[in-house]
Amino acid sequence: MALAGFLAGAINAIVGSGSLITFPTLLAVGLSPITANVTNTVGLVFGSMSAVVGYRREVRRQSRRALQLSLPALFGAALGASLLLLLPQRVFGVVVPILVSFAVLLVILQPRISARLDREGRPPPWGRYALPIAVFLTAIYGGYFGAAQSVILMGLLLVLLRDPIQELNGVKNAVAGTTNLVAAVIFLAVAHVAWEAAGAIAVGSIVGGQAGSAVGRRLNPLFLRVVIVAAGVAALVKLLLFP
Repeated sequence: MALAGFLAGAINAIVGSGSLITFPTLLAVGLSPITANVTNTVGLVFGSMSAVVGYRREVRRQSRRALQLSLPALFGAALGASLLLLLPQRVFGVVVPILVSFAVLLVILQPRISARLDREGRPPPWGRYALPIAVFLTAIYGGYFGAAQSVILMGLLLVLLRDPIQELNGVKNAVAGTTNLVAAVIFLAVAHVAWEAAGAIAVGSIVGGQAGSAVGRRLNPLFLRVVIVAAGVAALVKLLLFP
């Protein structure tokens, strides 16, 4: 579990979708899907905070935006965590692959979309409201399950903003960290947590978050984009072939 937490923490810091490692591992050791989901969120929240620390320079340069986007993420995460406890997991079974596919397409097409927006003048009239709304909706998914939520976030940030990709990755880590933290607090209050597994994941993800940040901050922007797309495709394969 600690090794799975380390790998997930590193992957989340760089691109996201680390839950695709820890969640199946929790299922493999015998936890029910809901308990595994809750335990996974509680364990990985420490890795999310570690990634924010690892990207602290980028987050500091984007502190105002990170704070602004953390507010809709807070409310979205609370709603998503509540839905996990109230609705059957199959409800999002169809929606999740669509969201991840959309995110991958956004990342791939972002240069063309951004070039068109530049020709039409930035920001677009709807841009001021589109990003907070999109973050809110993404946080609902993040609070509910969360695998590849960071891929979705990065796709949206890359299209709607013109900042350097490494700074946007720092914003992504901060917003995803807020989402995970809110969901974890709710789960701690009302759901069952497998504490031994959560503790092992937490320790591993803290170390992984630092290692992933050290690697991710040195990646070439083009290579980082390739890594994001690859993570999204891997998430799609996992969700479609091994639901």
